[in-house]
Amino acid sequence: MSKRNTQQRRHAIVSMVNEAGEVSVDKLAKFFSTSEVTIRKDLAALEKNGLLLRRYGGAIAMPTEMVSEVEENVSVRKLAIAKAAAERIRDHNRVIIDSGSTTAGLIGLLGGKQGLIVMTNSLSVANALNELEDEPTLLMTGGTWDPHSEAFQGQVAESVLRSYDFDQLFIGADGIDIARGTTTFNELIGLSRVMAEVSREVVVMVESSKVGRKIPNLELPWSNISTLITDDGLSDEAKQQIEQHGVQVICTASE
Repeated sequence: MSKRNTQQRRHAIVSMVNEAGEVSVDKLAKFFSTSEVTIRKDLAALEKNGLLLRRYGGAIAMPTEMVSEVEENVSVRKLAIAKAAAERIRDHNRVIIDSGSTTAGLIGLLGGKQGLIVMTNSLSVANALNELEDEPTLLMTGGTWDPHSEAFQGQVAESVLRSYDFDQLFIGADGIDIARGTTTFNELIGLSRVMAEVSREVVVMVESSKVGRKIPNLELPWSNISTLITDDGLSDEAKQQIEQHGVQVICTASE
């Protein structure tokens, strides 16, 4: 099924959940004539974007108060993080922007910068870069399409990255393990490590709510990370513990 059809189905799912209040995976699978596995992936993606809440066997609509909180607070936090990250980019820098909603916030802040070269493994990031008035030189990794991360992965992508060197990598994370580094649900972590390998500065962009999340897969150890940009919800204790790993921690004001 094409990405367009996937997006249309997910929009329809949100409408059905909002109208009924609660919908089961079984009902959705039958309605869209698709597998329950596909529907669960849809629900996971929609929950990640704050459009519904998963429950055992299905999903429920987001409470009104939570919708407004997600739309206002989360977007404000991510924008503040993206702004702090963009301030680190100089004219003519060569940067990598990894896939992800927080890193994607950088794109709209690059318009005034001159002579940028940007590598990405994300089609959505590439399309957004092409819409900038001062369009940077765009490089794509190519590789194998991974529907989980909605980005290219694999040995081809890694080989392409190793042909270049970059000033900065901007990357997100599913979680932060204070003792180890960034963590992810995705088992395809090779490309992230190559991105860090070919970059002089590695900047992790992540909301403070992800610090301490228990996720098994270590993506980047602290030894590979230069800077962590997060919001002011990070505790002083956590900040100090991360800084002990030699990482610069920047906490942005979200108000």
